[in-house]
Amino acid sequence: MYKILLMNIFRAMVPDTVYKRADVIPYEELKSQGKTCILFDFDNTLGPDHATAPDKYAFDIIAKVRELGFKCCLVSNAKSGRSAGIAEKLDIPCVTYAHKPRPVGIFRAMEKMSATPDETVMIGDQVFTDVIAGRLAGVYTIMVERYSSKEIWYVVLKRPLEKIVRLVARY
Repeated sequence: MYKILLMNIFRAMVPDTVYKRADVIPYEELKSQGKTCILFDFDNTLGPDHATAPDKYAFDIIAKVRELGFKCCLVSNAKSGRSAGIAEKLDIPCVTYAHKPRPVGIFRAMEKMSATPDETVMIGDQVFTDVIAGRLAGVYTIMVERYSSKEIWYVVLKRPLEKIVRLVARY
């Protein structure tokens, strides 16, 4: 019984796909697979950790996915002021205080975007927040390498554990 539980927990830590950066994801392929909604983490996925405004990189990615017809939304554990400000500048909706790795923020974003799990993709840089939340919500998960090496202390503490998971899972 414990073995099954551990296997299920481990499975929740393995994304469906891994890419170097969010700008190299083949969004056209996702579209051809019936995906219509993309949920993005912001910190170290679309921009530097704890940035207060999006940069050209984030604007370019959002423009690209919109051009392809995707609905997109930020899903962030960050406080509403900073995240909402970033989302407003990107002109996309936002779910703040998402409580990742719990899937509640993903569900709220899907409801906001009128999307189902089968249509939705979660893109983020952390196993223990973005990937697990997406997997528990039943959406397609994509993990990207972190945008910047600058991170808040509690994320720095999690990175060695992520490295172990990635080595064991071979991604």
